[in-house]
Amino acid sequence: MKILIAEDDPVSRRLLEATLGKWGYEVTSTSNGTDAWEVLAAPQAPKLAILDWMMPEMDGVEVCRRVRGRPDQGPLHILLLTARGRKEDVIAGLGAGADDYITKPFDQEELRARVQVGVRIVELQTTLAARVQELEEALVRLKSVRPDVRVVLSSGYDEADATRRFTGKGLAGFVQKPYTAASLAETMKSALERSSRAVH
Repeated sequence: MKILIAEDDPVSRRLLEATLGKWGYEVTSTSNGTDAWEVLAAPQAPKLAILDWMMPEMDGVEVCRRVRGRPDQGPLHILLLTARGRKEDVIAGLGAGADDYITKPFDQEELRARVQVGVRIVELQTTLAARVQELEEALVRLKSVRPDVRVVLSSGYDEADATRRFTGKGLAGFVQKPYTAASLAETMKSALERSSRAVH
């Protein structure tokens, strides 16, 4: 996985580059927040970013805000690197859009564990996004073949309620707690199978 490092201190930046490279990650580095923002806004941007809080031109917190403000932002895990350990600072960083944080000077094993968590989350988000897109496309194909197909979920919705939710909100009408990614995929798979049998 490609990881962005945004760190203005050259010693810390080289240490992060060497450490992540040793663990097998592809690393892209910048020395200020403006360059970090440009990298994250570009096509094929890294899906995991380690941002220093204090940087020239634009700090890490502002980069978080801008990234999270993009409507087309795909899966991205942001780890904020900071010397600030106060609870108020941690809350501010997470509130701006960071997913996790680590204090400087960082412990390599702690960094490795937090990066691995970020990688797992991004992989799950990417898989779920692809599955949802497949399901949306399959539903569109079903509706084109048989416009009156009604999708009835196995979660207890009757046909009228399921139809209302789907036609009113699309797939998003079904994505409600306590659904998990696995239960949503399984529910929609069952619905598609039943609808496919109805067509034939």
